[in-house]
Amino acid sequence: MSDSSIPAGEPAIRVIAMPADANPSGDIFGGWLLAHMDLAGASAAQRRARGRVATVAVDSMKFHLPVHVGDEVSIYADILSVGRSSIRIMVEAWRRVRAAEDRDRVTSAVFVFVAIDDDRRPRPIDPG
Repeated sequence: MSDSSIPAGEPAIRVIAMPADANPSGDIFGGWLLAHMDLAGASAAQRRARGRVATVAVDSMKFHLPVHVGDEVSIYADILSVGRSSIRIMVEAWRRVRAAEDRDRVTSAVFVFVAIDDDRRPRPIDPG
């Protein structure tokens, strides 16, 4: 994919895939990638909700390409919609191979977060 396809703005998270994150063949575990995507989405959701959020769903998860040990992974989060207490966020992970500048989308999913109060109950999100 070309650089022009990369989401606008700065990534929410950027991390290097390490050997401890991989299977014996050097491919990164999907769960490792999912966890980082959840963190990136939660960061965007918390900013929008102005407080604590909880992940309630992951829709349309798709692994496009593998991630390998040493790849730089940049994760972007874009708010799709805001409901009364929920936020839908498109989260995309892109890799850059160590010695290259080209980037490829490796994973995408829609995460749904719910704003919660101190008692972990849903709370309304300010519409502004």
